[in-house]
Amino acid sequence: MILKPKGTYDVWGNDAIKLERINRLIEYFCEFYNYDYIRTPIFEAKDLFHRSVGDETDIVQKETYDFKDRSDRELTLRPEGTAGVVRSFIENKMYGESLPKKLFYNGTMYRYERPGNGRNREFTQFGVEILGSNDPAIDAEIISMPYRLFEELGIKDLNVKINNLGSKEDRENYKKALVEYLKPHLDDLCEDCKRRFEVNPLRILDCKVDADSDILKNVPSILDYQSAESTARFKKVIEYLDYLDIDYEIDDKIVRGLDYYDYTVFEIVSENEALGGAATIAAGGRYNDLVEKLGGPSTPCMGFASGLERVMLAMEDVEKNPLEVYIMYVNEEEKLKAITLAQDLRISGVSCDYDTTGRSLKSQFKEADRNNARELVILNSEDLKLGLITVKDNITKEETKVDENEIIDYLVSR
Repeated sequence: MILKPKGTYDVWGNDAIKLERINRLIEYFCEFYNYDYIRTPIFEAKDLFHRSVGDETDIVQKETYDFKDRSDRELTLRPEGTAGVVRSFIENKMYGESLPKKLFYNGTMYRYERPGNGRNREFTQFGVEILGSNDPAIDAEIISMPYRLFEELGIKDLNVKINNLGSKEDRENYKKALVEYLKPHLDDLCEDCKRRFEVNPLRILDCKVDADSDILKNVPSILDYQSAESTARFKKVIEYLDYLDIDYEIDDKIVRGLDYYDYTVFEIVSENEALGGAATIAAGGRYNDLVEKLGGPSTPCMGFASGLERVMLAMEDVEKNPLEVYIMYVNEEEKLKAITLAQDLRISGVSCDYDTTGRSLKSQFKEADRNNARELVILNSEDLKLGLITVKDNITKEETKVDENEIIDYLVSR
């Protein structure tokens, strides 16, 4: 027997119903918020992710699926969505169009990491990117949108954690202070942190091994090393969140695991027990230098991403939508009518089904109940000779004889 690869999974049953509901709601929300859909390749040039995400991040160091194709080109399965969107923005010269460009994606990503609760090597990520605006109102919108989406999905115990990384100059000033603080404690840090100390000390704040140590708990606050301009901008973001009635907590330890972030960064955390305690279900931030870093014009940007596997875990079970009509028959003449009637109903926007396994009429009633069918269409040869079809309301149990030529309109109106 051939099994699925480790870190991948099948979606079926209640999970499939959940995922379908999430995807539909994503499309509705993005339409209401005026975002356009974008799809980028599942694999891209290796350098795209190494240059954007950062060579010293855990994603690039440990998790990317890098490979060479038959022409010896170095490629990478996408581990996240932002880099591909920015590459497309530059390559297709979207910066020459009206800005800001508001885009959303929803697709498969790949990271080689230890599978866990809501964490897989193949996973689905939904995200939005706004390219071409530095307005703090955009930061607030990017935070509020997934928050409201999760509320609509019935996810409770949501907590927004937000931080300000400031400008490039702010971060350089902070790095100097961080290095001075960490230098005496290097021997007590993990091997990865020792390497990060030499290359990018800010990455140490994202360490999963030493996260609960007193050393990292007592690091200097990045908020104390920012310019008046950066501080004022962050206050404006907070003000807009207050107006949008979004509860938040300022957490000066959040830096996110990607090197391209600056200014506002955030995480939306759910305390749902199915996630095993507090877990991030959406995160993002501002990345004002990435477009220029990848060869495009200076373009301020903001975005977020959400792993749908964790969102599914945080949701309550969702029932399948009831079937509107179930068509029943016992002989071949009635079956032919059932087939054509089902097609006409489906074209008219009515969900329906009929038996294809040779069940008895009694078993067909049971199958209709399993599908929570609202209306039963009971075909019999005697009625059909008279041009009539029996319709039974499966809730009130009331039966009605309907003219065969009016059956579609009758059921559509129900």
